[in-house]
Amino acid sequence: MADSPGTGTDSPGTDLVDLAAEAYIYGYPLVYDLSMVATSLQRGFGGMPAAPFNRFAHSEHLADHRTEFVSVNNDTAYSVAQLDLSGGPLRLHVPDTGGAYYVLQFIDAWTNNFAYVGRRATGTGEGEWLIVPPGWAGGVPDGVRGVIDAPTSVVTVAGRYACDGPDDLPRVRALQERLTLTPLDGRPHRTGLPAPEPGVPEELRFFEELRVWTADFPPSAADRAYQDRFQPLGLLEEGPSPYATAGPALVDALAKGLERGRARVEGVSRAGAGGGGGQPGSWTMDPHAFDYNLDHFGVGTIDSPQWRTPDREASYLARAVAARVGLWGNHGYEAVYAQTFQDSEGRQLDGAHSYVLRFPEPPPVGAFWSVTMYGIPDYHLIENPAGRYSIGDRTPGLLHADDGSLTLYLSHGRPADPARAANWLPAPAGEFRPMLRLYTPGAAVLDGTYEIPVIERVD
Repeated sequence: MADSPGTGTDSPGTDLVDLAAEAYIYGYPLVYDLSMVATSLQRGFGGMPAAPFNRFAHSEHLADHRTEFVSVNNDTAYSVAQLDLSGGPLRLHVPDTGGAYYVLQFIDAWTNNFAYVGRRATGTGEGEWLIVPPGWAGGVPDGVRGVIDAPTSVVTVAGRYACDGPDDLPRVRALQERLTLTPLDGRPHRTGLPAPEPGVPEELRFFEELRVWTADFPPSAADRAYQDRFQPLGLLEEGPSPYATAGPALVDALAKGLERGRARVEGVSRAGAGGGGGQPGSWTMDPHAFDYNLDHFGVGTIDSPQWRTPDREASYLARAVAARVGLWGNHGYEAVYAQTFQDSEGRQLDGAHSYVLRFPEPPPVGAFWSVTMYGIPDYHLIENPAGRYSIGDRTPGLLHADDGSLTLYLSHGRPADPARAANWLPAPAGEFRPMLRLYTPGAAVLDGTYEIPVIERVD
């Protein structure tokens, strides 16, 4: 074994800083995901209370400005469960939704979407599914529709139920209450995540969490081969943490690498704000933003080259960007997310100005669509006097033109004209980024022929 990196005293070479930047990009999704898992277990988030492993928490209201979660949606009521499969399989019961849209998305600790249950994937009828840990080889009980193989022993189930506003919440709540998880054999499971070692300096906490959690939730064999390159950083060290006694050279390299990797993720997150072909204000809409899962295709997924990132190393950056701007987002065949930062002349969108977004015809979807407003840089929903965080085809009172077109008004202040106020999407006082969501998108969205109208500044 090479000498411990904690003993180094020389100035960090550029190669070690670059390696630390690569490690940040590779490991950011795991660290961020499990941080949110811990938040769910300990404090809850948004309208959902804290819940222990293997129990669903349900939103009691639609997400609003109090929901501190990146790019959270306001279209659906959430049901989220953090699963720990160390005690064995879980039996999942889903109720009949009577044809109404819902999806249960299964996400491993590395943010790979590896299974779906819901209207698109499995229908809306009542049924039971068995969720099993890595390497499980037991018997499947009678009455189970199928087996969901988990790549890691901790899994997030992100459930979304279409909800047509506050008045529709009682219907959704009745469905949520019939959504259950039952241990198959009743064995004990962990009550929390593995803890980083005490005494590690705060500036090295990211790498310590990555070290501990990578060991406990190993990725696929192909990813493990890639992460061997991080041995010089101490990320593969077992036993006592090398970061508790790290020398100044390693500390410096890791700190610089973290900042370099973070800048790379942030830069790519905002790249393409001008859209394809360089047209100012075009929306970035990538149905393949969540195609970085290359190894695990279970119930409800599409195992096809069309839905896989062709370059494994490129998939790590794509995965980090997806976690940064839309943690726990769906594959494009379930939902597509489009964003823009600019108006039609390439200027940053800002609540100091007023804008219009005109749809000549509705976006092509099989379920529904919406535009949601987010502030920068946190990508959280924005508090506003109207209590409106998104607008779309299910928003009551929208006014269409005689030709069927729909014009939305984006501004910080409420429009004086009542007709415009009906179609108003409130913006923050400062910079913002809207997101268009397309649920069960049509073929024109998936093949890239659908073009979202640009946002025009009108003052």
